[in-house]
Amino acid sequence: MLNNLEKNRLPLIFDMMASRMKKFQSFTGLLLIIIMAIILSPRQHGTGRVLFLTPENISDIFRQVSENGIIAIGMTFIILTSGIDLSVGSVLALAATFCAKLLTQWDPSIGQPVHIFLAIFLPLVVTTSFGTLYGLVISKLKVQPFIVTLAGMIGLRGFARFLTNNANLDIGFGDDVSSVFADLVSPKPVVISTFIVIAVIMSVLLSRTVYGLRVKSIGDNLIGARYAGLPVTKVLLITYALSGFLTGIAGILHAAQNHQGSPNDGISYELDAIAAVVIGGTKMTGGKGSIIGTIIGVFIMGILTNTFRLKGVDINVEMMAKAVIIVIAVWLQMPRQHKSKG
Repeated sequence: MLNNLEKNRLPLIFDMMASRMKKFQSFTGLLLIIIMAIILSPRQHGTGRVLFLTPENISDIFRQVSENGIIAIGMTFIILTSGIDLSVGSVLALAATFCAKLLTQWDPSIGQPVHIFLAIFLPLVVTTSFGTLYGLVISKLKVQPFIVTLAGMIGLRGFARFLTNNANLDIGFGDDVSSVFADLVSPKPVVISTFIVIAVIMSVLLSRTVYGLRVKSIGDNLIGARYAGLPVTKVLLITYALSGFLTGIAGILHAAQNHQGSPNDGISYELDAIAAVVIGGTKMTGGKGSIIGTIIGVFIMGILTNTFRLKGVDINVEMMAKAVIIVIAVWLQMPRQHKSKG
């Protein structure tokens, strides 16, 4: 029989065990997905090699997850504050179309290096500014992040279409400045390296700085954070601005890799980013999560997509499977109640 002290300690012990298990939960999920991908992968004709494990396919997975990974990292900070950003797909489209528009309006007098710099810098200024505006409205006017970013999703998509007169802007063909831009930005090593550098920097920012601690504190208890004197407005401004900046980078990479800026790009990207963050273990209610977990979530989604494509699975089936995985991931994060019998 357990005495009263032992009975009272049981819930605490269960919680500690659950916390430790969650640290390995994402890694376990990724390992299982990799094993599944290897088993289901087609074999190469003649050699019998597993297509999933070929260097070309592995590098393709890294390249394919880079855009969503960069967006998901910014989304992690937002969700940690107990917020949400539904506009990242539209922000990506805006960055891609604005970048393409600047590249197609080439003025030889300013020189290619300056032109390419402006085609990268100015879209980042725009997307970061809109992110800052979100943070301002959310923190000062107390409008819910869902409503603010939903409005942004609609409005920025319209802005992107207005910029291009609802047309796609082709870049990277011929001998003009856009071709130089595409040659510089679109190669796999550049795209993958950008993702890795951002992931490392943002992981340090979240786990080793006062700002990262404040982000988690605000998400864990907003009212308590205000009473404790934390600069809530400043933190939210920085967080949404950071998301806009990172999504802008993803948009520029997207334009270079696809050789166009389209106002219809990025549709449903917000769902992929949120899914990666949730699968990676970040709580939708805020306060708990990590960049490492998000990266694992990104790769789980990316490997699933790659496996479905190698098998030739219908994209509609792929979407349904991802929906099930998201629900399971959220369910696994739900707190469990432990009861002890006397």
